[in-house]
Amino acid sequence: MNCHVSARAVRRLAAVALALAALTPCAQAYRPFDGTDAAVAETGVFELEAGVGRVHSGDVHSVALPSLVFNYGLAHDTEIVLEGQYHREFGGTVDGSRNSLDDTQFSVKHVWVKGSLQDGAGPSVASECAVLLPEINGSSGTGGECAAIVSNKWEEGALHLNAGIGRTREHDWARTASLIAEGPESWKVRPVAEVLVERDNGGGRLHSALVGAIYQQSENLAFDLAFRRAGTNDGRFSEVRVGLTWSIPTSK
Repeated sequence: MNCHVSARAVRRLAAVALALAALTPCAQAYRPFDGTDAAVAETGVFELEAGVGRVHSGDVHSVALPSLVFNYGLAHDTEIVLEGQYHREFGGTVDGSRNSLDDTQFSVKHVWVKGSLQDGAGPSVASECAVLLPEINGSSGTGGECAAIVSNKWEEGALHLNAGIGRTREHDWARTASLIAEGPESWKVRPVAEVLVERDNGGGRLHSALVGAIYQQSENLAFDLAFRRAGTNDGRFSEVRVGLTWSIPTSK
């Protein structure tokens, strides 16, 4: 099989993607964060979030290629979400397979209070509940989690607060909190940041800080780039995230 792709072919594919994107409605990128905002996809709209991540921890490098999130907007301010990411580890000594399908989950998100994120006034309030599905070459257990999300948007920027509780695949109770800050929506490239804290009753902990930017190429297509630094019980790691969010209508 010939895997060589010419530069001309790559340019043509990029041109087709951008042309199709120009026909679709507004997408709000909630890549590159771990948390989310109090908004959902419009009814009948499919949103694809795709990304590449590289994690460095000690002498082991892990590449997530790709990380995929599929969102579909339902009636009554609700969306369904399916996500997961393929990991490949390099270097060092790794127990078991170096390939895995991680972070697999199905969730339902609903907006309870329409506010500034829905072109209204005041905070928007939503919830998102997920079923954690068995991973491939990862944890074979299942779990679940629910989070409350409060967002507010001003001309100067936006804030999104997430607070959640759940049952991990290892059957520990876990608590999560994150705060996302964004620059002005009117900026073509807006700076973003997130702080995240997780704890479980098995003694596990995670704290991280992320900084990056979102480039709103058009109303329906956004690109993101971020750097994340985190610490766990096993030590510190760093991560680079690159991706896009693309919104596609499937019905009128």
